[in-house]
Amino acid sequence: ALALLATMQRAILEPNIISYSAAISTCEKGTAWQSALALLAVMSETVLEPCAISYNAALSSCEKCAEWQRALALLAAMDQAVVAPSVISYSAAISACEKAVEWQIALSLLAAMGWAALQPSVVSYNATISACDKGAEWQGALALLIAM
Repeated sequence: ALALLATMQRAILEPNIISYSAAISTCEKGTAWQSALALLAVMSETVLEPCAISYNAALSSCEKCAEWQRALALLAAMDQAVVAPSVISYSAAISACEKAVEWQIALSLLAAMGWAALQPSVVSYNATISACDKGAEWQGALALLIAM
């Protein structure tokens, strides 16, 4: 995917948001979170503004590798870029926290979804419950299960 983007540029074809988002998504599937973040940065340096799909693909890439701090930074970057984080955005960040056993932050993100007027999905709850489980915070996991 990265080579294809470079080929497009050499052929004087301008990659668009769809091209970049597809390449970022490919990085996510290959657990190449560094490349996904680099592509997102390149988009920001061009006239192309990353969209929610671009950010969500990068968030998923961070989630796959438990890069929870980078996932949180991406959520903040979305706000700064005036791209509204979605349930998918928050769920990916929560899952990154779950993989890194950062249950307190996962709980905070779940609460932030409510403040953002987003209805947490089953994925959001399950990832947060799993984070609590991994952190031996059974009371939090039980409270979430009841809240579902």
